[in-house]
Amino acid sequence: MAKAELKTRENDASVAAFIAGVDSEVRRADAQTLLELFGRVTGLPPRMWGPSIIGFGSYHYKYDSGREGEMCRAGFSPRKANMVLYLIAAYCDEDAAREQERLLAGLGKYKTGKSCLYVNRLDQVDMAVLEKLVANNWAEMNRRYPD
Repeated sequence: MAKAELKTRENDASVAAFIAGVDSEVRRADAQTLLELFGRVTGLPPRMWGPSIIGFGSYHYKYDSGREGEMCRAGFSPRKANMVLYLIAAYCDEDAAREQERLLAGLGKYKTGKSCLYVNRLDQVDMAVLEKLVANNWAEMNRRYPD
C-alpha cells in the first residue's frame, strides 16, 4: 500500500501575498496582528505550510503507529469562518493543558478543537492572554522537541 503524502508541508509561497489575498478586511488585519505576535514570541520568520497555514519553526513527530513527518511548531490560519491558532503542546502534556485551560478562562470569546483555538475576531479576546497562550505553547514545544 502506498504511503499517504502529507499536504501540509513547508513551502516557499509568500506569506505577505497569502495575507493580502484574504477576502475579509477584518480577517486580513487580524492575520497581520497575529503575524507580529507570533514573530515576537518565536523570534522566527513566518513560512507557509501547505496552502493556508502560516507557521513558525518546525519539529519532527513520530506516532506509535509509525507515521511521521514535519510540522510547524506554532502557527495560525485565517480561515473564512474564523482564525485558527494551532496550540499543539497542550494536547501533548497534562500540565500544559491545565495551564492553557486556566488562561482560556480569561481569553474572551473562543472555541477549541483537539489542538486548535478558534477565534472569530481578535477584538473579542484579551490579546495579552492570547500572547501568553502562544508563548506557553512555544516554550512547551521547544521543551518537548529540542533541536
